[in-house]
Amino acid sequence: MASPRRSTRQPLADRMYEVLLGQFMDGRWHAGEPVNIGALSRELEVSQTPLREALARLEHTGLVHREALKGYRVAPLFTEAELGKLMDARLVLEPALTYEAGRRTTPEFLDELLDTVDRMATAADSDANGFSAYWSADEAFHSLIAKQSGNPFLEGAYRSLGGSVQRFRLYAELGSSDAEVAAREHRAVHEAFTRGDAEGAAERMREHVENAKARSLKDRKSLR
Repeated sequence: MASPRRSTRQPLADRMYEVLLGQFMDGRWHAGEPVNIGALSRELEVSQTPLREALARLEHTGLVHREALKGYRVAPLFTEAELGKLMDARLVLEPALTYEAGRRTTPEFLDELLDTVDRMATAADSDANGFSAYWSADEAFHSLIAKQSGNPFLEGAYRSLGGSVQRFRLYAELGSSDAEVAAREHRAVHEAFTRGDAEGAAERMREHVENAKARSLKDRKSLR
């Protein structure tokens, strides 16, 4: 008797999750904006059920909030205090992850990481569609390092910040000069990895996160 073949077709709710996340990354959604499920259903030509499932997953990332009797709303901007605490948490985790990854570098890891650095630099120089590509490369860079650390507990702690870090990326007011500086900071981490300098890579990561914190808090003050 032939065994049943596993379907390779992606569930509709998973596809809708990717579509909605892509819309966030493309800057379509704004902080505090209500999510009209009916309008989305008509636009994407799907029923509301997979959209609700996708939005429930997005709620776990912190990108949207569900309000009783009102539906979903895009998460508000971080307060200055919240932003500071998020970056402080990254300052604890990411240098440690970077140090551990620096002890376990492989040619494949270095090549993949360099690709994200190059993509980030290209996006920083781009006038069109740079936002999504820039933050996508940034996410890949930090995720690769977390995975390469070889410490599932540290990596799990970093992953638990995933939705909050995404939320930070989506609403960061990053000018082109800041983007270029951040891309150079990423390259400095990669260069330390290439030299086999785990401690130096960890220190470059610490500087990068500290600078990202300073840039984001400066931008927040300028919006007042």
